[in-house]
Amino acid sequence: MSPRLAAALLLPPPPPPAAAVAARRLGVPRPLNLHSTATLAASSWSPSRRRGALACLVRLLCSHHSAAAAAADAVEEARRGRKQLGMTPPIYDYLLANVREHPVLRELREETAAMRGSQMQVSPAQAQLLAMLVQILGARRCIEVGVFTGYSSLAVALALPESGRLIACERDERCLEVAKKYYQRAGVAHKIDVKHALAVDSLRSLLDCGEASSYDFAFVDADKRMYEEYFELLLKLVRVGGLIVMDNVLWYGRVADPLVDDQKTISIRNFNKKVLEDKRVDISMVPIGDGMTICRKLVDT
Repeated sequence: MSPRLAAALLLPPPPPPAAAVAARRLGVPRPLNLHSTATLAASSWSPSRRRGALACLVRLLCSHHSAAAAAADAVEEARRGRKQLGMTPPIYDYLLANVREHPVLRELREETAAMRGSQMQVSPAQAQLLAMLVQILGARRCIEVGVFTGYSSLAVALALPESGRLIACERDERCLEVAKKYYQRAGVAHKIDVKHALAVDSLRSLLDCGEASSYDFAFVDADKRMYEEYFELLLKLVRVGGLIVMDNVLWYGRVADPLVDDQKTISIRNFNKKVLEDKRVDISMVPIGDGMTICRKLVDT
């Protein structure tokens, strides 16, 4: 058999470009040089040596397939369960078992899990951290940009004193109906002022009403392409010493993959770079959930 014919028989059909790109984005190494391997296998080697080379090729192909499948499973797991990035399921389950979760929060989380887009909900560990930050600050006036079904805003409202106030900005009316139901059920609806509009318009309206530098705490989990604009508006609304917490700053690990260049990923990369260099705030990026950056305002803007 000629080397050319052997190579043609051994070489699989080339993968479609989209699949190849997807594999690289998931961290799978570049394809093996099958052509050179096939040529070697069809050379003047002995039959036993040739069989050994082919067996090695099969093992390498299987390992590549396993790596691609594992990477795809990890991304899907993060999307579906919004689990701790980089954490194994047993450790995540242990973490969840050690979170103090209000019964109404648990009910809301379980209802949301059956909804489309459930991966947008923050994890219980994230919500617990947000509530603790509010308590440590002694916060009374808070803002949330991006409510979804209300899990994080409910956790914050439960941590606020009776006189506390949370401005909750969300444009999706269907999600707000779920959130309002659970605000009522938990007995905190009187603390929450829902703004059903584009968040940028709601934040600008607060500034127009003279509320600059009057908020203690803000949390953002909304349109990633708008992060820089949200951040600038919130810097005007939050007092010196107050906190702005930005969610999804690790974006399922995509921010660290140079082959990923969609608009949302680029926006988060740009935001992370900007806030790193921003002397108006102290920052701490923490690998909880999908990554959060906690920003403490240092100067009036």
